[in-house]
Amino acid sequence: MGYTDAKLTLDLQKLLNWDSMTFFALFHSELGGKFDRDHVGSFASVNNIEVRTNTAQLQHAWIQKNWMDDHFSLLTGLYAVDSEFYVTDVAGIFTQTPYGMANDLGKSGPPIYPYGAVGVRAKYTTPDRNLYLQAALTDGVPGDPNNPHGTQIKLGGGDGVFSIFEMGYKPVKNKVQETSESASLDHFDARPSLNKVAIGYWRYSKNGDDLDPTKIDAIGNPLQHPNQGIYLLAEQALLIEKEDASQGLTGFLRIGRTNREIYQSDWTGSLGMNYRGLFVGRNNDIAGIGVTISHADSVYRQLNASLDYETSFEATYLAQINNWFAVHPTVQHVIHPNMDPTIPNAWIAGMRLEVIL
Repeated sequence: MGYTDAKLTLDLQKLLNWDSMTFFALFHSELGGKFDRDHVGSFASVNNIEVRTNTAQLQHAWIQKNWMDDHFSLLTGLYAVDSEFYVTDVAGIFTQTPYGMANDLGKSGPPIYPYGAVGVRAKYTTPDRNLYLQAALTDGVPGDPNNPHGTQIKLGGGDGVFSIFEMGYKPVKNKVQETSESASLDHFDARPSLNKVAIGYWRYSKNGDDLDPTKIDAIGNPLQHPNQGIYLLAEQALLIEKEDASQGLTGFLRIGRTNREIYQSDWTGSLGMNYRGLFVGRNNDIAGIGVTISHADSVYRQLNASLDYETSFEATYLAQINNWFAVHPTVQHVIHPNMDPTIPNAWIAGMRLEVIL
């Protein structure tokens, strides 16, 4: 299984004298088998580069304009919301899917990897750059469901729109103190700081059909419900090494809830930690451990005689051999895959080789 991408960033002020404007594009391709689909069958997916159809496509192609000394920006074009929304940087080391975009939103079909959608995103940061507000409005169905190959932009046809809003606190710098009065280990700084905390809300303009096919309206159509959800996320530096503030232990928490009448899972939650520079002489290596719970809602359980939840564990280590090559092994355990009592629990071991040119 393989993944390749190429990115292009252009400063349009330098190239065309367009004040405070930037162009960005991301093109990616996938190849290989479908390990989770064929061998695990999990709800969360054990591989975040496994897609339904192998293809090559643009995920991003947008222009951004900044105002107010870069405190306010407006972006428009082909855009994927998982580049900025519902994101915890600490979770980026993991290879399971829900540490990118959480499944409570990801399973609803928004513009996230591997697809982008035509849309607009506005973002404001306060003068101290610690608080931010951001919102995006995109096509309700990214790409073309009837043609998954290549870059497809299909508007209309009852797609509706997808909207998402997030408000958060993300300090520009970790304001830790030099005193060690409360430190348990002299090697670490005494007062690690909060990295990020945010709350978000998303909604589709088009309602979703009830999971229960027997629930219909007065004219015989499936009963519909608001298609929406909320989420909360936080990152916290737990231990910071005095010799290098970029090294140490950081934890994260994410939890999201969606409409239980529409989706298989009514809430999901992830919890984990990573440690940069765990071993002496390996300052750029990152070790991580995480767990994700996907809870089956009561409607889905009744209709499918399913189990209550799926739990996925992952332990991983990113070994940065040099500035362009890394080795990334992972060990995973999935309990109750897809909440299906007929699918056995699974142990997975794998390794990625990552090259940056």
